[in-house]
Amino acid sequence: MPPGKYGMQEEWEKEGDQAINMDFLLPTGIFLKFPVSRNDTIKNIKKMVWKNARSEALFCGLGDPDGYVFTCINETAEREELEEESRRISDVRPFMCVLRLVAREGDRVEKLTNAQISLLIGKGLHEFEAQKNDEVNEFRTKMRVFCEEKAQDRQSLPWQKWMEYSFPCELEPCCSLPQSLKSKNIKKIFINVKFEASDVSSSVDPHDQPLALMKSALKKKATVFRLMRQEPEDYTLQVNGRWDFIYGKHPLCQKLCENATNCCFLCECCEFLFSVVCLRSSSASKPHVLPPSNHYCVSVVPLQLVVQAGLFHGSELLCKVVTSSEVTVSSEPLWNQKLEFDINVADLPRMSRLCFALYGVIEKTKKPRGTKKKNKKAVSDCPIAWVNTMVFDYKDQLKTGEFHLSTWPDLLNPMGTVEKNPNVDSAAELLIHFPNIRPHPLYYPPLEKVPSPKRLHKTYFKLKEIMDNKNYTEFFEDEKELLWKLRTEVRDHYPESLSKLLLITKWNKREDVVQMVNLLRNWPDLPAIHALELLDYSFPDPAVRSFTIRCLRKLSDDELLHYLIQLVQVLKYESYLDCDLTTFLLERALSNRRIGHFLFWHLRSETHVASVGLRFGLILEAYCRGNIHHIKLLTKQNEALGKMKALSDFVKLGSQKVTAEDLKQCIRQESYLEALSDLLSPLNPSIILSEICTDRCRFMDSKMKPLWLMFKNPAVEGDMVGIIFKNGDDLRQDMLTLQMIQLMENLWKKEGLDLRMIPYGCLSTGNKMGLIEVVKNSDTIANIQRNSSNSAATAAFNKDALLNWLKSKNPEDKLDQAIEEFTLSCAGYCVATYVLGIGDRHNDNIMIRETGQLFHIDFGHFLGNFKRKLGINRERVPFILTYDFVHVIQQGRTNNSEKFERFREYCERAYKILCRNGTLFVNLFAMMKAAGLPELTSFKDIQYLKDSLALGKTEDEALKNFKVKFNEALRESWKTKVNWMMHSLAKDNRP
Repeated sequence: MPPGKYGMQEEWEKEGDQAINMDFLLPTGIFLKFPVSRNDTIKNIKKMVWKNARSEALFCGLGDPDGYVFTCINETAEREELEEESRRISDVRPFMCVLRLVAREGDRVEKLTNAQISLLIGKGLHEFEAQKNDEVNEFRTKMRVFCEEKAQDRQSLPWQKWMEYSFPCELEPCCSLPQSLKSKNIKKIFINVKFEASDVSSSVDPHDQPLALMKSALKKKATVFRLMRQEPEDYTLQVNGRWDFIYGKHPLCQKLCENATNCCFLCECCEFLFSVVCLRSSSASKPHVLPPSNHYCVSVVPLQLVVQAGLFHGSELLCKVVTSSEVTVSSEPLWNQKLEFDINVADLPRMSRLCFALYGVIEKTKKPRGTKKKNKKAVSDCPIAWVNTMVFDYKDQLKTGEFHLSTWPDLLNPMGTVEKNPNVDSAAELLIHFPNIRPHPLYYPPLEKVPSPKRLHKTYFKLKEIMDNKNYTEFFEDEKELLWKLRTEVRDHYPESLSKLLLITKWNKREDVVQMVNLLRNWPDLPAIHALELLDYSFPDPAVRSFTIRCLRKLSDDELLHYLIQLVQVLKYESYLDCDLTTFLLERALSNRRIGHFLFWHLRSETHVASVGLRFGLILEAYCRGNIHHIKLLTKQNEALGKMKALSDFVKLGSQKVTAEDLKQCIRQESYLEALSDLLSPLNPSIILSEICTDRCRFMDSKMKPLWLMFKNPAVEGDMVGIIFKNGDDLRQDMLTLQMIQLMENLWKKEGLDLRMIPYGCLSTGNKMGLIEVVKNSDTIANIQRNSSNSAATAAFNKDALLNWLKSKNPEDKLDQAIEEFTLSCAGYCVATYVLGIGDRHNDNIMIRETGQLFHIDFGHFLGNFKRKLGINRERVPFILTYDFVHVIQQGRTNNSEKFERFREYCERAYKILCRNGTLFVNLFAMMKAAGLPELTSFKDIQYLKDSLALGKTEDEALKNFKVKFNEALRESWKTKVNWMMHSLAKDNRP
C-alpha cells in the first residue's frame, strides 16, 4: 500500500455541522449509503436507517430496532459495539465511515453498562479480559461482588444516611465564629430562605444548628401564607445555586463561614535460585545501548550484555546482588545460567521481590588534553532496562516455571512496579525460569506465635534518646540490638515509633519476622500522622499494611479527603491487585460520593501511565459497578473535558493565528454548547456549571494558552463560575502544593487562628491536563504597580501603589477591614511559602482580592528549587515580604509599629503550629515520591522540608531560626523588588 493517510481522523477533527456520507451494512445483506450530520446521535442515525430501509428489499426481515446495535472499527483498530446510543457520531469517531448493524446478543443492560464504563475510564474492558491473567480475573470477580453489595446496602439507607452519602457537608475545621464576624461583634447572622415562590429572612445565632433555622423559617412561612405549621424534619436546606445541603447537628457557622448574609433553599426531603534463559527483543531491531551521562565520553562501543539481580524487601537488600556472565550483543542474547542467592528459602519474607537490571558493557574513549598521548580506554556498565517480579504469587505460592518479563527502560529500580511493560513492541523481554525445589507447590507458611521476650530491667536512657530524635533513620549496630531487645518497651511506651522498629527488623530471618508480626497484633492503633508513614514502599509486609489500614479506618471523611492524593499514589507500591488499601479506598468511596468523585479523577488522570494503567483501570471499573448512578455525572464531566481539550488544541495548533472571537465561535457550536452546559464541576461536585457564557470566554496569552471559561448560575443573579483549563503542563505539583496550603489552614483554624487563606481548587485530569478554579475579584500586584506609573521600573519601588489600589476598591468604612484581611493572609502565605520552599515568586504570581486577601498562584517550583539566571540565584530571600507589604500592614503610617508586631506574632504563631505537625507534612511528601514529580523523587528532596520545619529541634530552637529568616526576608526585600523589576522589563520587551 502506498504511503499516505487513511481513515477519517482528519474529518472528525474538523469543526462545524457538515454532512458526511456513511455506509451501512444491514444483517439482511442490504447495503445503504446516505449522508448524516456530524452531530447526529447513534439513536437518530438508527432511525434514519430504518426509514431508508423501508424502500429496500428484505425490510420485512428486520425486527424491532432495539434488537440491533451498530458496530464499527474504532480509532484503535478494534471492533466496538455502540451500545451508548446517545453519543454523537463525531464523538464515536469510527476509523472509516462504515457502520454495521448486527443483532444484539447477551444481556443488553450488562453490555450497555460495560460500554459506558469503558468510555468513561478510557480503557475497553476487553483489555482486562485479554490479559488472560488469573490474578486479574479473580480481582475483578471479587471487587465486583464487593462493590455491588455496597450498592445494594446503599439502596436501603434511611434519609439522613443517604444525604450523608450523596451530599456530605463541607464543614469548617472548627466551630469558632469566623474572623469576619468577630471583628464586627455580630451576634446574629441573617439568612434569606427561599420557598417555592417567595422567601423570608431569618436571623439566627451562628452556633445554632440547621434545625433551628428551619423552625424559624417555617414559622414565618406559616404566618405569612396563613398555612398550617409544618414539621422541620420534612425539609432540608440547600445552598442557593449549588448541590450543597445544610443538615445534621453541626453549628451553622461551620457552613456559612464567608458572609454575614447567606441564601438557602428550603427543600422537601425526599535457598533460592532461578535461571536467566535469554533476552528477547519484541521488535526486530537490536537493543539500543545508551551511553552514560559522562561528559568526557566521546564514543560508545557496545561490547557485552550482563544481567544483575537482587532480592529486596521494600528498600532493603536481603542478600548480595548476583551478576550473570557477559554475553555478546545480539538480537536474542542467551545466558542459560543459574544465579544463586545467599539466603534460605525458609527465610524469604512474604513480600520478597526479584529485581533485574540489564547492563551494556561499553568501551569509553576519553580524550586527554594533550594531543601526543594515546587515547585511554575504559570499560563501564551502562544501564539499559529493568524489571521486577514477586517471588511469591498472589496466592502465597512460591513461583515455579518460566516467566516472560517485558522490561522498562533505565537502571535498577527496586521501588518500581512489579507489572510487566505493556508496550511489548518497544520493550526487551527477559525470559527467566524458577526451578521446582519440591515436587509439590510450596506456600508461604503461616507465622506461628512465639513466646514474647522477657522485659529487660535496665536503664532506658539510650532508648529514650533514640525515640525522641525525630530525624533518626539510620542506626549503629548496638542501637539496632538495643531497639530489638526492648521492642515490647517501644510498643508500650513509644508506639508512634513503630517505623523505626520495622526498619531494623531482619526481614531475611524468619524467626525475627515471626516476632515482629506477633508484636504487631497487639500494637495500639496509631493516629494518621504516624500511620501514613507505614504505607511507604519500605514497609511492604502485608501484616504491616493491614495494621496501617486498621488505623486509617478511624479517619473522618474530611480527613480522608485531605490525604486522598497520597493514598492513591502509594497504591503504586502495592505488589498485588487485591490489597487492603484498595478495598479501603473503594469502601469509603462507595460510602461518600464526594470521596468517590475525587478518587475517580485521581485514578483517571493516570490511566495513561503504563506501569499503573491496569491497576488503576481495574479499580475504576470496580467503583463504577458499585455506583452506576454516578457514571452519568462523571461521563458528562469527561465529555466536557474532551471538548475543552479540543478547544485548547484548536487555539494552540491552528494553522492561522486564532483570536478570542474564533474561540467563541467554536464554542457556539451545538455540540460544544451541549457538552459544556448542565454539569457538575470536576473541581468541586457541589458547584453547578449550568450554562457556559460564551461572550466571557477567552484564552490567556502564555505559552500553553490556557482557556478561561466562564459559566452562568441561573439560580443566582449575576453569579459566575470561572474555570481555567490548562493543557500541556503537569498540574500535579500545583495540586499537591494547594493541598498542603489547605491542610495548613485547617491546622491553624483548629487552634483558633484564621489567616484568611485562599487555597483555590486545582485538579489534574489527564496527561499534562487539568483544571484551575478562577478566584473572583483578583488582580496582579504587577498591574497595581503599573497603575501608578508608566514605567515598570519606577512602579516596582512605589510603596504607595498597593495601598492606593486598596483605597480605590474599598469605601472608607471598609478599608480597615481590607487591611486586616491583607495582614492575616500575608502572614499565612509568608509562612506557607517559606515552609514549602515555593520558588518563582515574581510579581505576576502574587495576587490580591479587592477585599484585601493576598494569595499566590503557579507552584511550578517548590522544596527550595529556586530559579537561576546565568548561574545566578534570582530569589535570595526565604519568602516575599516587601516594604510595600509592610506599608499596607502599618496602614500607611511609618510609626505604626504595633500593627507590624501583631503581624509578626501571627507569623510566629502560625509557624509553631506547623512545626508541631511537621511529621505529617514530611510523611505526606514522602508518599508522593511515587508520583514522579520532577522536584520530588527521593528523600533528599524532602530534606528542605525537614530543615524548614526544624524537625529534631525544640520549639524554641525552631522559632529562633524562623525569626532569623523573617528578619532576613525583611532586610533583603530590596532584592525582591529588583527581581520584580527585571521580570517586568523582560515581560514588557517580549515580541
